Amino acid sequence: MNVLKCHDHARAVKVAAVVGCAALVLSLSGTAAQAGPRDVARQTLGANDGWGAYGTGTTGGAAADAAHVHTVSTWEQFKAALKEGGSAPKIIKVKGMIDAVSQGCEAFEAEGYDFQKYLAAYDPAVWGHDKPVSGEQEELRAASAAAQDKTIKASVPANTTIIGVGKDSGILGGSLQIKGVDNVIVRNLTIEAPVDCFPQWDPTDDNKTGAWNSEYDGVVVYGSTHVWVDHNTLTDGRYPDSSLPSYFGKTYQQHDGLLDVVRGSNHVTVSWNSFKDHDKTMLIGNSDSATADDTGKLKVTLHHNRFEGIVERAPRVRFGQVDSYNNHFVVTKGQKWGYVYGIGKESRLVAEHNAFTLAQGLSPAKILKKWNEAPVTAGGNHVNGKAVDLIAVHNAEIPGETLQSGAGWTPTLRAGVDPAKAVPGIVGARAGAGRVC
Repeated sequence: MNVLKCHDHARAVKVAAVVGCAALVLSLSGTAAQAGPRDVARQTLGANDGWGAYGTGTTGGAAADAAHVHTVSTWEQFKAALKEGGSAPKIIKVKGMIDAVSQGCEAFEAEGYDFQKYLAAYDPAVWGHDKPVSGEQEELRAASAAAQDKTIKASVPANTTIIGVGKDSGILGGSLQIKGVDNVIVRNLTIEAPVDCFPQWDPTDDNKTGAWNSEYDGVVVYGSTHVWVDHNTLTDGRYPDSSLPSYFGKTYQQHDGLLDVVRGSNHVTVSWNSFKDHDKTMLIGNSDSATADDTGKLKVTLHHNRFEGIVERAPRVRFGQVDSYNNHFVVTKGQKWGYVYGIGKESRLVAEHNAFTLAQGLSPAKILKKWNEAPVTAGGNHVNGKAVDLIAVHNAEIPGETLQSGAGWTPTLRAGVDPAKAVPGIVGARAGAGRVC
């Protein structure tokens, strides 16, 4: 395998597009992965490459011996490989698309559960909007949901690298749980968001008009440190929200997030991923009440990611020092769109040198959304190829949500920064699964 030096952006983008290399060891603007071992499964996060490189850095299972390198092609094999050897360094190579729900939702149904009976019991015309649902069908729904939960969640131990083999490998309907561990790498996977087979109807939600609430994220980083999520494609895939039915006048929502970083997690780098066709995409901090867990943590870097068809939360931030640079956000004509960056409680977001491609008629004022009083740094960003002061345009058009400028810190852990104008081409040629080599 030849390694592109990538000193010349134009040449590197052209080569990546024409040759279709399944990735490059070196980034277009600096070291994204150490050029050491030529086995991509043993690559580690490069020095200074975002918050994940802080301190001990992120090496995943690079030190695994031969006995702890596994190739899996089924969900059962995958979960068994995760458990084998505890926290000893391990590499798990995912070959092909493995399905966590291959038997269908019916396999999880508790005896006696009947969705039509559920709808009849909790129809607002019968149940109203003043109290949460309860009773036999809700209990059976909860039991069915518990069976799905047990099956589709996969706990990732410390010192683990999970990597897709080739261009067309990944996970359908499973949820990677990186919980309470250190040193994990997830790369080169196509991850189709889990579909909640049994959403709960909450009649009291949405100002007592009711809503369907779902569980399960594609990847959850919960109370964990030193995590690198790189060159993956995360998407609703076969089950876009547009395909979901409505009941009681509300979308039967079966998706939650694609990638959430929550509950005291720290030192995470999210790079060169493609996030596609999803609503509530990414939380960094999942609750205003998590002060004890999250204060001083949730330090996350997002760079060279592509977001397309995303409605909101790209990301929504609470508490953390989040560095978002050189990402490309695409909002297409006719799609539902709320905002890109959500400014939440005690957050300190730096959003610099990003590119935004907005369909005609959409205002860049909506790129930022204020949820709580918190300062933001947002410089060097381009919208449709032109420099735009995101804070100024937001404050001018939405004066009721005036944002403060200046997050109060300066990122230093950056592998290299590309000009915002070049970002669409660079990220378009490199981001997503199947582009690591």
